[in-house]
Formats: sequence, structure tokens, C-alpha cells
Amino acid sequence: MATTTPTTTIMDTAKAFFEACETGAGWDGCSAYCHADAGFSAQAGALAEVTTLQGYADWMQGATHLMPDARYEVKSFALDPERNNVCVYAVFFGTHTGEGGPVPPTGKAMSTDYVYAMDFEDGKIRHLTKIWNDGIALQQVGWA
Repeated sequence: MATTTPTTTIMDTAKAFFEACETGAGWDGCSAYCHADAGFSAQAGALAEVTTLQGYADWMQGATHLMPDARYEVKSFALDPERNNVCVYAVFFGTHTGEGGPVPPTGKAMSTDYVYAMDFEDGKIRHLTKIWNDGIALQQVGWA
């Protein structure tokens, strides 16, 4: 059974982590909200090799460098106190104008829906699952 944590602490931690991760703070900016060995999973080919939350936070940092105008819009933030988790549904926007990545800058934009399901233990994120259709997102920016 999961260790319970006060509701406001979990929500505050989830919001702080989400902001840091989505703005490209990398693991340095996200680690305070997570267990050092926090796991990550996603059924998305672009993230197939990423198995730790540290790896994902750094991957997002790279994505924001490729899309300097990256931003997000939160659609829903939800707490499930019985299961000690928080889910956030958002839309990520960005235009590939930054150097690096799989191809030279395409100038193409993406608008992609995704969900984070964050499992907590002792007030910190133990595991994050990302639900995302990477195929459509990568097509939008001309990477697939």
C-alpha cells in the first residue's frame, strides 16, 4: 500500500515538478521533487529508451532547446488521494527552430496532447507515466 501524504503537499510538489520539467529545467531543476531513482515509462517510440525520471527530465530539456518557443497549456490537474497520485492533462506547443536534433530546423510547429500520471511515495514522485501519441507530434514538426 502506498504511503499517504497530505493533499496540498502532493499537489504543490506535482505543480512545481510539472513547471520545472515543461520549461526545460532538466534533472537539476526537477530532482528536488522526485526520488533519486524515480522511474519513467511511456508507450511512445520517441521515449522507448528512457526508463528513469532523470532521463526524461533531461530529454525534455533537450526538446525545449530544439523548440525555444515551447510552452504548455494545462487542461486539468487532478488528485487521487486513495492511490496517492496526481494526473495532469496538458497541451504542449513548440516550433522546431533550434539547432540540433534529428533533422535541421524545420520551422514547423506542434500542438500535442499528453497526460502525466505521477505516483508519490513519502511526498516525492516515485514514478511518472507519460501518455502521449508521439507519432502525430513528430509528424507535425517534420521529424517523421
